[in-house]
Amino acid sequence: MEFQLKHEFIELDNLLKAADIAASGAEARQYVLNGSVKVNGEVEARVRRKLRAGDSVEFGGRQISIVA
Repeated sequence: MEFQLKHEFIELDNLLKAADIAASGAEARQYVLNGSVKVNGEVEARVRRKLRAGDSVEFGGRQISIVA
């Protein structure tokens, strides 16, 4: 799926909520801290990682491409 940016970037936990992957910020943080989320093919441990156009996020077999 593609996620359309409305601003210069979106933080990882906010993306997980906006894409309806996580029901809350706390749930999104747990996914990241548990090592379940990859950004650009690598496990990401930073909950507030800034995502920009061209980045991709993987979680539970789903892939999200960030577009401008």
